[in-house]
Order: sequence, then C-alpha cells, then structure tokens
Amino acid sequence: MKIDDDEEEELMQQLRFKATELLLREEFKESIQVYTQFISLSQNHLSKITSKSENPDRFNKLQKTLCLALSNRAEAKSKLRNFAESLEDCNAALEIENTHFKTLVCKGKILLHLNQYLNASICFQSALHDNEPIQNSDFEMINGFLDRCKKLEYQSRTGVFDLSDWVLNGFSKDQNPDLSEYIGPVEIKKSEISGRGLFSTKNIEAGSLLFVTKAVATDRGIFLPECGEDSKLVMWKDFVEKVVDVATKCRKTYDLICRLSTGEEEEVLQVPDISVLRPDNDEFLSCRDMKPDVAKILNILDVNSLTEEDGISAKVLGKNSDYYGVGLWILASFINHSCEPNARRLHVGDHLMVHASRDIKAGEEIFFAYFDVLTLLSKRTEMSKTWGFHCECNRCRFERDMFNRNQGLNEIEILLECGSDIGNLIVRLEEGMKRWMLKGEKREKGYLRASFWRVFSEAYQSDKSMQRWGRRIPPGEVVGESIAEAVGSDERVLKMVVQGLRRNGVIGGVVEMEKEMKLGRSVYGKVIKKRKAMKALLELCIR
Repeated sequence: MKIDDDEEEELMQQLRFKATELLLREEFKESIQVYTQFISLSQNHLSKITSKSENPDRFNKLQKTLCLALSNRAEAKSKLRNFAESLEDCNAALEIENTHFKTLVCKGKILLHLNQYLNASICFQSALHDNEPIQNSDFEMINGFLDRCKKLEYQSRTGVFDLSDWVLNGFSKDQNPDLSEYIGPVEIKKSEISGRGLFSTKNIEAGSLLFVTKAVATDRGIFLPECGEDSKLVMWKDFVEKVVDVATKCRKTYDLICRLSTGEEEEVLQVPDISVLRPDNDEFLSCRDMKPDVAKILNILDVNSLTEEDGISAKVLGKNSDYYGVGLWILASFINHSCEPNARRLHVGDHLMVHASRDIKAGEEIFFAYFDVLTLLSKRTEMSKTWGFHCECNRCRFERDMFNRNQGLNEIEILLECGSDIGNLIVRLEEGMKRWMLKGEKREKGYLRASFWRVFSEAYQSDKSMQRWGRRIPPGEVVGESIAEAVGSDERVLKMVVQGLRRNGVIGGVVEMEKEMKLGRSVYGKVIKKRKAMKALLELCIR
C-alpha cells in the first residue's frame, strides 16, 4: 500500500517518539529496531529531495533528525556492547554534522571503552571546543572524560600504575581502580616448551609489571560446597555465551580469539606480532553477517580460560573463600606453564595485571603456574596430565633424576603419605641434601623444599614439632627465601618468611623489613608503591 508524504511524515513522527521512549526506558533492542525503521524512512525521504536548494528548510530538518536518530541508535547499540556498529552510526551522524555534540560524546565514550585513549580525547576536545557556548554540567562532564583519557593514556604508554590507595581503602568493589591496558617489554615467539610462548625483551626485575589486559569476557560467583559442580557448569555456560556474543559483535575480537590454541597442532600455529594486541591498534571491523565457529571457540576456551580462585583474588581482594571466577584474557593465554614460574597475576575487576615474580633475563620465556607447584613431583605429574602435557621444566627434570638416584627421597615421600612425624621428615630431607652434594645447592634445595612444602608448613605451625625439632629444622625465613628464589613466591611462602622473621623476635628491623618488602613486591608486584599499602598487605597475609 502506497502512502503519501503527509502520512509518511506522521509515521516518521510516531516512530521517532516511540524509539526515544524505548531508549529512555532502556529497552535498547526494541529501541534499535524502531530507530532503524525511522532512519530508513528518513533516508528514503531525503532521496526524494533532488537538491538541497529545492527545499532547504525541509532538507535541513530531515538531516538534523536523521543525525540525532543515528546518534541515539549508536547509544543504544553501545549499551548492548555492539561497539563496532555503534561506531558506524556515530561516523554516519558526523558525516551529516561533524560537530554534533551528543555524537562526539558517544563516540568518545566508545573509543575510551576500547582503550583508544588518544582518539577518544580528540572526540571529547571537539565536543568541547566546537560547541561553544556549552552548559556547565556538560563542561564538567567533558573535562572529566578528558582527564580520564589523559590518565589512562599515560598508564598505557608508561606502565606506571599504583593500587596503593585502593588497598588502603579496603579493596572496595564499588571503587575498582581505573586501569588502562598496557604491554611492556614482552613479545610472542616460538617456545621450546610447547607451541608459542611469551618472552621478555629485556632484563626485568622481580615485581616489575609485564602487561595489563582486559578480559574478553568473565563470569563470577560464590559457590558453597553443597552446591556441587552444577553451579560451576551453569557459570561456564553463561561465560561461553558471553564470549560468543562478543565474538559475534566484533570481528577484531573474534580474529584474536581464533589466534589462540585449541590444544592441537601447536607447531603449525602462526606467531602473531605483539602489535595486534596493543590497545592503540584501531583495526576494529563490523561483524554483520558473521557467524563465529562456536565449536572452535569452545575448544579454545577449554585450553585458554583462567580461573580466579587463587589466594590473591579470594583472600587479599576480600572475596569470600568460596569465590570462583573464570575469564578469557588474550595475551595471558600465550603464557606456558612451568613448575618454577617467574610471573604472577592479579585480578582487578575485568583487568589482569601480570608481573615478574622473579628476576627475568632478556630473551627468557615467561611462565605461569597452571596449578599448585608447592607439592610433590608425583602430584605435579598427575596435574600436568589433566592439563594435557608433560612438564619438562628444569625443576621437574632435576627432581625426576633425584628420585631415580636417591632412594632416601622416595622413602621420605612414603613416610609422608603414611603420616610419619613431620619434624623427622624435615631432618631426614635436610641431612639428605647435605649428603647428596647438590650442584646448584641453593636453587636445588629450594626445589626440594618446595616439593615438601606441606611438611615445612605444618611443622612451623605446630608448637609441638618446633619444641621437639626446632634446633634441627632450618628457620622458616631461610626455607621460604630459598623456595622463593627457586620457584617464585606466593602468599604462603611470604607468610612463612614474615612469620619466621617475627618468630625470632625480629620485628621492625630495617634489614628484615626490606626483606619483607622485597618478597612482598615479588608476590603483589610493584603496582603497590606506597610502603604503608604494602605493609597492610603483609599484615593481611599473615593473619
């Protein structure tokens, strides 16, 4: 049925009012549908006007309403995290009116969310300077965005972050620190361990930040033991749906996901240049008519997803002990496992901050611990099998050789499983290490002490054991420091060292405090810059 111009005009008015109402009610999907109808009619109407001079008032009015409709549809799409199509609408609106205030603000906010801080700043500056005079409230809003762009661009460029105030304020979930993405002195290369890996490009000191990256998607919750595994399966399903949704809406994200391993044919995978992962890379394409390979995404998530149930996330960040989270961080997925890891991660909101837990040499591969490495070789071997690999790190090779050559080690493990006196086991291990004349004595002692961590930990917490065996058991700080140097530190090792120092009556000494601070930086990173904040973390750790 053909309608005349007046009827079409009335229909356009109705659609515009309805779309705006739906947008204000935050019914974004419905709003987008109605705006799309309105935009189509507006463009059709404009096409009928063969020349702007033919009816300038009518032409300008239609252009103005079309520009606003595109801007509003862009806002609705951004609320649904469909940033690629939202940017397309912004650009279309700005082609009509390149100083349109609302569109410039909308585009700036999208670019800011996509970590394109300089481009976002250009949009906000244009909104501020090309729309004078400007209301005070808008002026303050734009300046707020500009300040945020400046701060995040500085973080992204320099890698200078400080979480001290957040720590001192009690890790408020409502006030997570504002973080940029950052890639430090690292590159992706072929790994001798497996497939591809992440490598340092210069010497890196323990505690130094390696990179900060934002999750493609996350899902989190608190699970009580009585809930069983069903609740985690529900969370996993929700998480997969989030990843697929993001991949559907953004071709760049989908392309990056598809660069990750599925656990098969590792050797033929291409090595991506680190530049494709940098936040200022503006290769951001629309995903219309693109259907991601869901089966492939599932395989990738099985291999590359990270959990957030480690000590930092659960305890230090004040989360419930039954807290569980899962997420996908692209750059972190290139890090391989080692039982002597040299990097640790800290989850802050949707961001992952990765720092060196030990000194790293230029060209050295960066490693995470995929599972608890403060345990026996036999247990670690079982865990690596569940991950689908056989660990060939220096520590595992050394310990396999030691267990093959020294029956005494096997006897200690058997006695441990039989519930033998823990103090006696430590004495047997320490005396055995003297007899075995270990070559790299300090590091190799650290390997074995880390493997028998459970024995040392229980002994230092037992007054009975310490009273009986104390003089024959090395001090906790000595054991902890040797473990930290050999396999890296975590909160348990940090606690052992601090308690050992304080157990011996050394509290507040300059040398001892520096030891605590140094080990604290290897566990939490140099992003905790204020001594007061690090001391607060140390006190929380030893509770």
